[in-house]
Amino acid sequence: MAAYFPEVSKIAYEGPKSKNPLAFKHYNPEEVVEGQSMKDLLRFSVAYWHTFRGTGTDPFGAATLSRPWDDGSDSVANALKRVDVAFEFMTKLQAPFYCFHDRDVAPEGATLRESNKNLDEIAKKLKDKQGETGVKLLWGTANLFSNPRYMHGAATSCNADVYAYAAAQVKKAIEVTHDLGGVNYVFWGGREGYHNLLNTDLKRELDHLAKFMHMAHDHAKSIGFKGQFLFEPKPKEPTKHQYDFDAATCLNFISRAGLDGIVKLNIETNHATLAGHTMMHELEVARIHNALGSIDANTGDALLGWDTDQFPTDIYLSTQIMLVILKQQGLGTGGVNFDAKVRRESFDPVDLFYAHIGGMDAFARGTKIAAALRKDGVLDQFVAKRYRSFDEGIGKQVEDGKATFADLEKYMLEKGEAARNESGRQEYLENIINDYL
Repeated sequence: MAAYFPEVSKIAYEGPKSKNPLAFKHYNPEEVVEGQSMKDLLRFSVAYWHTFRGTGTDPFGAATLSRPWDDGSDSVANALKRVDVAFEFMTKLQAPFYCFHDRDVAPEGATLRESNKNLDEIAKKLKDKQGETGVKLLWGTANLFSNPRYMHGAATSCNADVYAYAAAQVKKAIEVTHDLGGVNYVFWGGREGYHNLLNTDLKRELDHLAKFMHMAHDHAKSIGFKGQFLFEPKPKEPTKHQYDFDAATCLNFISRAGLDGIVKLNIETNHATLAGHTMMHELEVARIHNALGSIDANTGDALLGWDTDQFPTDIYLSTQIMLVILKQQGLGTGGVNFDAKVRRESFDPVDLFYAHIGGMDAFARGTKIAAALRKDGVLDQFVAKRYRSFDEGIGKQVEDGKATFADLEKYMLEKGEAARNESGRQEYLENIINDYL
């Protein structure tokens, strides 16, 4: 078999003193953190779309990325070759998982039947390569946004035929995900949203989306798929207002739709930024609702207002992320998926390795820093002390559900004035984080 990355050997852990750019300095797959190996805790995943389908095009320029193995066609033969490229890359990177949209791996045909046939052919090779290499599918999903038929949305389209087509496409994507042993299935809003309320029946579209997800879950049960369904928040792009705006919006939708316990969230850093939130905020909102299922690891540019999908290299960011993930002992069947792309100026194939190595090392460092903070208890102790007034007396009565407004009024009339507030010491805590970096 041809080697598509002949200059790259298996990426090994060489430690922080290594100067080898094609080695891990901090990610040691077998290193144990809080009782789990880093490999099992982080469950790194490669995004098929950015890594093997990205070309470097942007609204102002043509493709720039050099991909010698790709003939530029959307043929089945080219897609089959791309599978070999992907598994060589993932094996050399020591990435245990990958993710895909159906149209990433197989070309869309002239009809739904032809598209399904193409997907089956590619899925057979994906399954063979998984068995050969041990790389597994973290999650699958369907591309319900690229084809012009989805201009008005898919599960929220005003066109019932488009809705039916989307359902058929998701049905097939769930079946393929199940056959490949995928452990999650993701719903990303794509074009589920609106540009103008003057032509939109908001309630009807949201009701249709809820019915769509229920039908997807019903079909999954009927074929024995036990994977976790995930809903991915994003506030805008490509529509002006996405129905999956942020974690809180998605959780409200899940609850209103009767999907509690069925659907969790897949949180992406750049989407959090677009929503005006930090990634830590979005993760914590999901976690406290027992809905943090998986993450898309990337970052955006603070100076730009769109989804730039850059690789995460900020240690402060990865530490914040891991502080939340470690609170729930990991992501369960989810993982850390690099929904990130090399810059169009980083056009050599080897740049794909540099980018992923940097992201994996950043998360490894963030994991170890977060674990050290948790072991020393400096943050937890401060927070516990800050809320200690609710551990006894009138505060405990409030938390136990035993206090009424009348009780609280009587308490304050007798006491006369509230106890003096204490400093939140934000800068002090930020300094502590810096001490551990």
